[in-house]
Order: sequence, then C-alpha cells, then structure tokens
Amino acid sequence: MDDERWSPAEVDLVTPNTARIYDYLLGGKDNYAADREVAEQLLAVIPEARMAARENQAFVGRAVRHLAREGVRQFIDIGCKLPARGNVHEVVVEVAPASTVVFADGDPVVLAHARALLARTARAAVVQCDPKSPEAVTGDPQVRALIDFEQPVAVVLDRVLHFIDDTAEAAAAVRRLHAALAPGSHLVFTHITQDPEPESGSDVGKVFKPTAGHFWGRSRAEIEEIVGSFDLLEPGLTYTSLWRPDLSAAGVSHPERTFTLAGVGHRL
Repeated sequence: MDDERWSPAEVDLVTPNTARIYDYLLGGKDNYAADREVAEQLLAVIPEARMAARENQAFVGRAVRHLAREGVRQFIDIGCKLPARGNVHEVVVEVAPASTVVFADGDPVVLAHARALLARTARAAVVQCDPKSPEAVTGDPQVRALIDFEQPVAVVLDRVLHFIDDTAEAAAAVRRLHAALAPGSHLVFTHITQDPEPESGSDVGKVFKPTAGHFWGRSRAEIEEIVGSFDLLEPGLTYTSLWRPDLSAAGVSHPERTFTLAGVGHRL
C-alpha cells in the first residue's frame, strides 16, 4: 500500500496514531504501516480487539439513534475519529435529517477526512479542538453558530475521557461540560477499563507507548466518578455490547472482553 498517496502534508506517517489504529481494527483503509504494526501487537495481547472496536462503534450508533428518536436534534461528536460506516452523522440523518451535527477533533487526518465527508452537508461543521478539553468546544464561535445551547444537545465523547490522565481533572471537565448544556441534554461516552483484568491493561499500555496519545484504563468506580454529574439512563454503566443491544443481532459471549465501559448520561 502506498501510504503517501492520500496523506495530507502535515500528517506524521512515522508515529502511530490511536485514531488510525482504531480505523485499522474496524477494517478501514485510512491508516499507515506504523499504525498497523501497533494494531497487530495489540491483537497479540487482546485477540478480541477487533470485536471490541466493532462493539464500540455499534454502541455509539445505538445511543445516538435512541436520542434522535427521543427528539434530540443537536449533536456534537468530540474526538470523532476517522469516518467509518455508521458514524454519528449517518445515524442521525437516518432518523432526523434536519439535525445539526458538529465534529470536533485535533488530529489533522481526522479533520481532513471529516471536512471531505461533510463538504456538501448542510447544518454540519468540523472544528479543531483538543479532545482533552471537551468542555471548551461549547465556547467555540463556529460551534455556537450552529448549536443553540439553550436547547438540548447530545455530546459524544467516544474513547476520549481515558486520554485525560488525572481522574479528578477528567471529572472536572465533564462537570464544566454539564454546566454548559441545557437541561434535557445528554452525554454519550465510552471509556477503556482495567476491570476485570488489570494485567491486560498494563500490557495494552505498553503496546500503545510509542503512539501519539497515551490513555489510562480505569476501574468502574473511577469512571462513575468522572461522569457522576450526569444521571445515567438504564442500564447504567455497562460494557458496550450490553447497552440496549439490538435483539436481532448475535450477542457477544464475553462482554467484559470488550474492555470498554459505556453509558448515556442525562442532564436534568
């Protein structure tokens, strides 16, 4: 594969990137040799990593679809990653075509692809942000031009919070985000967990050490602390495959092997 044929000039082809590794696990083509090498090392440690990525993507789709059906018409996807089949925008427009969607990320590859995806899409925008400061997106002028923060908003933090290394700092960022949103808003989130096998988390951390971003798998209690400013919808904090699963789809035999906890919080 010729990695440079579709690479923006500012993209680092040498340093592995977590968004591109995730793309590889989902079967995408927007990744480079360095990303694929780390992904294969990850699969050697956790053979279920591809399954975990698919279940993560499926959870976000189910959660966003549920909120759109409940009447939410404004969505902000922070740390949106590379476009994949069933991304937030695609799911939302299936249910409510007039919805507004904002993608926010700091990765130049993600931003380039997202802008290309949405070039001809009305009521959508792509903004640059630091996903480690998700609450800052609410003050971005481009975001505020599209999003009415006096009305409910659904904010998606998919695999974002575990990149904030301090648990108290992550919880404070979520509280500030909560304060910026109107009642009736929601938070859709996923977070890598060290439960039930913290030793695997240590091995995964070693695999990802050369990447541009480092993450911290947390316990269930720590994740609950981070998102505690929101009231969680049923079934609460659970593994991605167990959050309101599609009964027509085959279940996951060992949900804990997704190593990812997820939930949808409500801003009362």
